[in-house]
Amino acid sequence: MTLTELKYIVAVARERHFGRAADACFVSQPTLSVAIRKLEEELGVTLFERGGNEIAVTPIGLRVVAQAQKVLEEAGNLKEIAREGHDPLAGPLRVGIIYTIGPYLLPRLVPAQIEITPQMPLILQENFTTRLIELLRQGEIDCAIMALPLPDAGLEVYPLYDEPFVIAVPRRHPWAKCKEISASELKDETMLLLGVGHCFRDQVLEVCPELSRFSASSEGIQRTFEGSSLETIRHMVAAGIGITVLPASAIPGAPNDLLAYIPFKKPIPSRRVVLAWRKSFPRPAAIQALIQAIEQCDLPGVNPMSYNQPVLS
Repeated sequence: MTLTELKYIVAVARERHFGRAADACFVSQPTLSVAIRKLEEELGVTLFERGGNEIAVTPIGLRVVAQAQKVLEEAGNLKEIAREGHDPLAGPLRVGIIYTIGPYLLPRLVPAQIEITPQMPLILQENFTTRLIELLRQGEIDCAIMALPLPDAGLEVYPLYDEPFVIAVPRRHPWAKCKEISASELKDETMLLLGVGHCFRDQVLEVCPELSRFSASSEGIQRTFEGSSLETIRHMVAAGIGITVLPASAIPGAPNDLLAYIPFKKPIPSRRVVLAWRKSFPRPAAIQALIQAIEQCDLPGVNPMSYNQPVLS
């Protein structure tokens, strides 16, 4: 049994497909398949049900994969512990970030991080919340910047800032000169939403639950449209296709002749952005340095947290 074999079974469990798992591990599919079959023979159990396009994990396979994830995480910690013995801020920090935060925070965060800890470069990865949590558990990333709520994943969570939502409309829209709009009024508009999988989409639907029934029906094709990114949606709004809801950090600093941004009436919907990492992560000083850099980013429209709580006990 090797760490490589454990990495292979974790990849197959994640991808539910041998070909995609092989691509993720940068090996050929025969190499991965032979290694997994060898491990199954060594353990004397079947880890995966093979048949059709999708691969299912057996009940005993689920337990083995969960333990394999722990072993891989602990093996990764050995290198981190050795590095911490020299300098906890030396070496890269692998940071995940969700799609609706990355474009607005990272251009400010990276220069701030370079100034504070130039010896600790950031290796960045954008993804969905569920995928980032999975990567955290597997030790593929060290920490992740996400928005609450998060599933109970046994992670350390540090609140960074609260971010209100705003309504974006075309400059020619009747609302363009309004000082504020209530959430209930959104149901009468053509809304542009992010696609399924984005947590910000779910948060917008919580603001205006009436939109859920449109997005799940044929009428929804006429009443709501789904985009792959907030920037795509912003351009669609500017073209007059509909309106949308954005986090405050997504509002550009310079005025836009094509768009108007209107605050919500109270209670103003918002999201809490947090930094999460494994409780076993052995470089708390690196986490603290990242938090310090984020606090220096001065994002427009957000309310920074000021708990002054310790990062790790």
